[in-house]
Amino acid sequence: MKGAAVLVSLFMLVVQLGEAINCGEVGGAVAPCVPYLTQGGDPSGSCCDGVKKVVQLTPTQQDRQDACECMKAAAARYSNLKPDAASNLPSRCGITTAIPISPTTNCKSVP
Repeated sequence: MKGAAVLVSLFMLVVQLGEAINCGEVGGAVAPCVPYLTQGGDPSGSCCDGVKKVVQLTPTQQDRQDACECMKAAAARYSNLKPDAASNLPSRCGITTAIPISPTTNCKSVP
């Protein structure tokens, strides 16, 4: 009986880990946004599609907080990131999301 409980616990852990947000997937989705985020102008269609994909990948608060951490780390790599472009990206794409793009965001506060 004890072995079965351990097996079920391991299975649940693997399932939870398998469902975690993947920073590679988040980064790949928003990679087309780098020119907009660093140079300004208008976000491309592929950029907005990537933002939509991130929204679809983050249905729970924990998912959004994890994706926020991914984007925060990615944003920190660009010293020429335009803060206004980053904060306006979702609205420029016609998307509502609670996930900010900024190297200074407190991701624990993301709803």
